[in-house]
Amino acid sequence: MASLNVGNLGEYLREQRRNAQLSLRQLADAAGVSNPYLSQIERGLRKPSAEVLQQVAKALRISAETLYVRAGILDEKERDELETRAVILADPSINERQKQVLLQIYESFRKENGFEVSEYADDAAYTDKSSYVDVADDMDATADGPRTADGSDAGSKDHPSS
Repeated sequence: MASLNVGNLGEYLREQRRNAQLSLRQLADAAGVSNPYLSQIERGLRKPSAEVLQQVAKALRISAETLYVRAGILDEKERDELETRAVILADPSINERQKQVLLQIYESFRKENGFEVSEYADDAAYTDKSSYVDVADDMDATADGPRTADGSDAGSKDHPSS
C-alpha cells in the first residue's frame, strides 16, 4: 500500500502517543478505533476522517484542530481563528452575552484589518454592529454596577452624586 500525502500526521500521532505513554492498542481502545486502522494512520497508509481525528485527539488530550491541520483538513489560519473562538466560548468567567460581544469585536477587528469575516461566525450575531456600544454599555453596567461617562462607578463613595 502506498503512503498517502497527509503531511506528517502519522509521525506526529506516534510522537503524541509515546509522550502520553500509551501503547497503540491503548490509544485505539480509548479513541474507539481498531488497532490495525490506527497503525495504518501512524504509518501514513490511511487518511482518517475528521471524526476519527477528533476521537484520537480527545483520547490524547490534544487539540483536534492541530490534527486537522496536519491532515490537510484545515489550514493554519483557520485553526488559529477557531482556537481563538473556542477559548472565548469556553471561558467560565464571562456570561454568554459578554462572549458574543467579544466575538463581535474580534470579527470587526479582523474585518478592519482586511481579513474576511469567518465562515465559522454566526451570521446573525455579527450583523448588527450598531449594537456594539449599547452592549458594551450594558456590560459596564452589569459588571460592577452603573458607570459614569468617565468610567467611574456611579454608586461609588468618591463620586459627587452619591
